[in-house]
Amino acid sequence: MGDIRCDRHGKVWLITIDRPTVMNSLDFAANDELVEIFRDFDRDDGAHVAVVTGAGNKAFCAGADLKTYTVNFARTPAPEFRTRYTNGPGFGGITRSVEIDKPILAAVNGFAISGGFELALACDLRFCAPNAEFALQDAKWGFHACDGGLIRLPQIVGLGHAMEIILSGDRVNAEHAFRIGLVNRIVPAEELVAFTLDYAQMLAKRSPLSHRFAKEVMRRAVGMPMGEALRLESRSFFDLGQSQDIVEGTTAFREKRDADFQGR
Repeated sequence: MGDIRCDRHGKVWLITIDRPTVMNSLDFAANDELVEIFRDFDRDDGAHVAVVTGAGNKAFCAGADLKTYTVNFARTPAPEFRTRYTNGPGFGGITRSVEIDKPILAAVNGFAISGGFELALACDLRFCAPNAEFALQDAKWGFHACDGGLIRLPQIVGLGHAMEIILSGDRVNAEHAFRIGLVNRIVPAEELVAFTLDYAQMLAKRSPLSHRFAKEVMRRAVGMPMGEALRLESRSFFDLGQSQDIVEGTTAFREKRDADFQGR
């Protein structure tokens, strides 16, 4: 059995990093497992929403395993580094060069440190337990984040808050994370995974096509001039108007029933 569990709950996949003795840090093998699971999730038309969490109650993911991963990663010869990492899927399977236009939720149960923090940032929504702590500690060890921390964090919490987190390397607790918009909800630890799964099941009842189109627009619009971004949004809406999902959704509204979306 590998270090990553994947439990399927209908249209929702629960992906658990199962390395609690090392704070759910990832070695190369566990990271490769995550990459393959996310590729399978993306390809599976019956999979609509993913939830990512860590085993136990102490850590979501404490980043890369410093004993086996970080130094070997940093000292990889340049041509191999460019091919395998810079142009690869990044830490945790979704932090770089991977565009999954399906909702991905993080249930952060404890420490989300460095690469683990970046994995949470790559998710669309973040729910956390009261004991959650977030940090990009790289500045303490002589390097900086390289799997989206410098890019996604300012987009989520703003430049000032991101600068404080990145330059200091200090930990951010759950309450502060909620205040700055880093997490969407704080949920009691014993309820966190169940709550997040329930939320994911709710999302799975929504139109999967609208999710994919909306997520693509929001992702592609980053950095675009306003006029171009608004045209992108309008074109995406037109494309949805040609789908069966919009027919089913409006028919269900008229008939006062729940919609049965097929994602086409």
